Amino acid sequence: MPEQNDPSLREADGAPVSLPADVADRLKRDDAGLVAAVVQQFDSREVLMVGWMDDEALRRTLTSGRVTFWSRSRQEYWRKGDTSGHVQWVKAVSLDCDGDALLVQVDQVGAACHTGTRTCFDGRELPAVVGTA
Repeated sequence: MPEQNDPSLREADGAPVSLPADVADRLKRDDAGLVAAVVQQFDSREVLMVGWMDDEALRRTLTSGRVTFWSRSRQEYWRKGDTSGHVQWVKAVSLDCDGDALLVQVDQVGAACHTGTRTCFDGRELPAVVGTA
């Protein structure tokens, strides 16, 4: 993962690169400065996982072609696949109508879940009454 002194995180004049203001202004962050990011397989539309992004994680995702999250438990950035090899290649990123959630469409390589399952939702269904129209 890039370090803060990595030249790719700096403008030509040495200033830190930041999320474009027109994007940052549309985000509605929680009290920790985070936005939920729903990750979906781009071609099958399968929901793979949910992660959290702050402005820097979103900037890295938008500019690198790989998905970066903010780990709430470790309090650090992590780029999906750096240790597991289960990379998420960015295909598209959308902001919802309220600005409080992102949809990140990816081409997932391998398992999306840290438990080794294809999605973080595999085998984790809850009992629910099924509605009818």
